[in-house]
Amino acid sequence: MKLRVIALLWLTCSLSAAMAQSAKTYQVKSPDGKINVNISAGATVTWAVNHEGTEIITPSEISMTLDNGDVLGKNAAVKKAAASSNNSTIATPIYKKTQVQDNYNQLTINFKGDYSLIFRAYNDGAAYRFVTAKKGGITITNESANFNFKDDDKAFLPFVNDYRNKDKFTTSFESHYDNINLLAIKKDTLAFLPVLVDVGSPKKAVILEADLQDYPGMYLTRGEGNGLHSVFSKYPTEEAVLRINYVVNKRAGYIAKTSGTRSFPWRVVVISTEDKQLADNDMMQKLAEPSQITDYSWIKPGKVAWDWWNDWNVSHVDFKSGINVPTYKYYTDFAAANKLEYIIIDEGWSDDYDLNKTKLDVQAIVDYAKQKNVGVILWSTWYAISRDVEGLMDKFEKMGVKGFKVDFIDRDDQKMVASLFDIAKIAAKHHQLIDYHGMYKPSGMQRTWPNIINCEGVKGLENMKWGTDNQPGYDVSIPFIRMMSGSMDYTPGGMRNATKEAFRPVNSNPMTQGTRSHQLAMYTIFEAPLQMLSDNPSIYQREQESTNFIAAIPTTFDATVALDGKVGDFVSIARKKGSTWYAGAMTNWNARDLTVDLSFLGEGKYKAVIFEDGLNAGKDATDYTTKTITVTAKDKLTIKMASGGGWAARFDRE
Repeated sequence: MKLRVIALLWLTCSLSAAMAQSAKTYQVKSPDGKINVNISAGATVTWAVNHEGTEIITPSEISMTLDNGDVLGKNAAVKKAAASSNNSTIATPIYKKTQVQDNYNQLTINFKGDYSLIFRAYNDGAAYRFVTAKKGGITITNESANFNFKDDDKAFLPFVNDYRNKDKFTTSFESHYDNINLLAIKKDTLAFLPVLVDVGSPKKAVILEADLQDYPGMYLTRGEGNGLHSVFSKYPTEEAVLRINYVVNKRAGYIAKTSGTRSFPWRVVVISTEDKQLADNDMMQKLAEPSQITDYSWIKPGKVAWDWWNDWNVSHVDFKSGINVPTYKYYTDFAAANKLEYIIIDEGWSDDYDLNKTKLDVQAIVDYAKQKNVGVILWSTWYAISRDVEGLMDKFEKMGVKGFKVDFIDRDDQKMVASLFDIAKIAAKHHQLIDYHGMYKPSGMQRTWPNIINCEGVKGLENMKWGTDNQPGYDVSIPFIRMMSGSMDYTPGGMRNATKEAFRPVNSNPMTQGTRSHQLAMYTIFEAPLQMLSDNPSIYQREQESTNFIAAIPTTFDATVALDGKVGDFVSIARKKGSTWYAGAMTNWNARDLTVDLSFLGEGKYKAVIFEDGLNAGKDATDYTTKTITVTAKDKLTIKMASGGGWAARFDRE
């Protein structure tokens, strides 16, 4: 018996050694030659990423496990490896620029077992994805994506911290960042993407995923050594309504049942040598499935007069404000007077579970708004609209509604991800815009379905109603992290601005942390094709100077230039629409002087309209000053930002 065991062990070790000895190695370089992706395929498949001599990702295993016991990426036998390159232009009409250069080198490795791995190297990062070519359907029990680092680096991690129904995969995807070392990550905690790792000053690595379709979203937890390891939610098998959520009571033993012939989401690492590069990155556009919409004419980005954040709190009117026709006519009049494209009728107009049970004469509001050239968007829970997407889209399209804000999604398991693509597809058929809330990171879905005009997945201004710490620090972190995954419905525009000492949570007349100019700068810095004016019309009318400024800022642009920034400290960005440039800067709770180089302007003279923190903004955060000056591209402006401060400007070509 002992001899048999020894022989078996010898055979196993010999086979493993033979596989290790026969491992094949491959390399794919970025077009500029600075990034190397090294792949080893044998007993395991690993990838490693190097940038100009810096180890960004050390060898990290890749695999996918099927329910029949097959492990794609284990004992991998290569059939063929083929290199290719691409250098093309992607048109991006509803974005921060009109086009994106898609330039990469690619290696496709085909393995025995009817699967492939595709590796890409860009000048700003690297990515890989599985592709299967199996007959019928497959069931995936797990995928292993690993991101190993050489050192115990510091990372910015947004942890899941608000379990719904005691399910850690039911969450709002809203969290401030924990800036901690990799080895300080607690066991069994989950971080949702994107995650930023400081791999050694000044280089950063941001982990994302792209083209997430019909598959669960990826979370990260502490892996081996200095590594991060993937975690995926299992497929839901029992669900129930719990207040306004549709929660999971039981999950299966697999993460996805899907077609055997398909591509899977990209696993992505973006690399920067300056933080500001992260604030103007296009990786999601480059990796997402191309648009499924050919006619964009009905997709109209714009700004919104929003009701919920300000608690329908209008004043000095001859009607009782609330969820009623006179209030929404008032919001409509405000939108029309300030050339805002939409109003939203948020929670309360219908039954939370049945949109056919209305509490408001929506048709009267839609008809009135149409006369004012203002569109109407309706709020819905995911549960309510998912009961009959086709029927509801058809009904409200005929009424003249322009779109839906779909809320309380709070999951990214395979079922939910597939549902959101189905909703977007049906909405597009009926020319309806979609704004997803309670939402995971978009991961490129807005390129595939451009009628998804915005997504939340950010700890935005609504949190000011119940209070949170260090929002300005978060505000100057998300342009380098969360915004890399796509636009975000942060919902800026609060006019009751407060210093760190004066702030307190208020529900009905909420405050914001930081200065007035901090809020104004968000309209240029934060990417949002559908952008909210979150405060009430009454206060905007009292603060008409600020209102005029933000109402005139576009929500999509022709060009973007990230000017300067340091994640968690400050950010400054400029964007162009037509011949006009817009620029904004924000700081954390630290007051800061900053130089803004205007070389982005190009030739000619420009009239600059500038909003900046007032001399007393450190005591009264609503304090600001304005000035109008003539500038050229040769000028440099020195700006002074108060604690939680900001700066915003518009440059009109003379």
